[in-house]
Amino acid sequence: MTKIGRRGVLGAAGAVLAMPAVRARAQAAGVKIGLVAVQTGPQAALGTQLRDGFLQGLKHLDGKLGGLPAEVLVIDDELRPEVAVTKVRAAIERDKVDFVVGVVFSNILAAIVRPVTESGTFLISTNAGPSTLAGRGCNANFFTTSYNNDQVHSVMGQAAQDSGYKRVFVLTPNYQAGRDAAAGFKSRFKGEVVDEVYVPLTQLDFSAELAKIAAAKPDAVFTFMPGGLGVNLVRQYRQAGLANIPFLSTFTVDEATLPAQGEAALGFYSAASWAPNMDNPANTKFVKDFEAGYGYVPATYAAQAYDGAMLLDSAVRKVGGRLGDKDAVRAAIRAAQFSSVRGPFEFGGNHYPVQDFWLCQVAKRADGKFQTETVRKVLSHDTDPYAAECRMR
Repeated sequence: MTKIGRRGVLGAAGAVLAMPAVRARAQAAGVKIGLVAVQTGPQAALGTQLRDGFLQGLKHLDGKLGGLPAEVLVIDDELRPEVAVTKVRAAIERDKVDFVVGVVFSNILAAIVRPVTESGTFLISTNAGPSTLAGRGCNANFFTTSYNNDQVHSVMGQAAQDSGYKRVFVLTPNYQAGRDAAAGFKSRFKGEVVDEVYVPLTQLDFSAELAKIAAAKPDAVFTFMPGGLGVNLVRQYRQAGLANIPFLSTFTVDEATLPAQGEAALGFYSAASWAPNMDNPANTKFVKDFEAGYGYVPATYAAQAYDGAMLLDSAVRKVGGRLGDKDAVRAAIRAAQFSSVRGPFEFGGNHYPVQDFWLCQVAKRADGKFQTETVRKVLSHDTDPYAAECRMR
């Protein structure tokens, strides 16, 4: 684990990116955060986005949460559940963190949620939002600043429906999240799915699938193809001359993958609750200062983590730093009295956000960088489909 005290958070951008082992003296009147962000392997880019987004929030807060000095312990979960559990337990039992924040992947969240919440520590997920914790498994000590995992896929299904598409080709990886993505899309899309193709997570060559798309001549293609799979698919889709068929996606073209996709992704669509071009004061300041400090365009991983920092700041401030009063802290987190980078934000009864969702499109900025930009709002003040099953009150 890497410790970052107030000086580390507020230091030069290069120092933060290099993650120096800054040792800040523990302060009795401070707030200690365990920030879980994968820093190992090819998915580290997502963890870096998450980490930098949270640290950007602390920069804007002068290194404090609720007026109290903040110390951050960065926990690399290594994308290994057993490693995550060991490190998080140490952060709670040895380092006495007040909150555990972060988590990119749902399998990591599933592994740590009980050890964290059963210890009486609050867990704030800034990305993973599994349905298992949104419905009957909801937890009084768990909150997420992102969304229920199914929601974004269903948003693209609604967008396809609203656009009048009648025939859509579905292409996702052959694992649970891929099947959930297809199900989420079909939950709102009422037209014909001309084919539903699942590929291995190791897929590099999509020529066979692209030939099927060309032969099917659908009105649009829906895909969830994260990370390197998405980079290859987007490039090959463009090379195959299929860009005239609308490319509708989730977690496939975003600020984490666009640097590698470049021109090949131009004009392709995604669904999201946030985009860098959202015109509100909180987002304008966040994006401007994030790019200046870290040298790249933030993705949702960073934006949701930034909101996580602002959420905790509002809660600690609301209880006057009395972190031992768990009921008061819980109520203060639930109140969500902060300005989100995505605009309107509130928690539902299951501690998942009630928020707007957008159809976004990849655009090239005047400075040559690529980003997703909002096209139109698809869902307003949307509550995830599992909230009604939550009995937590």
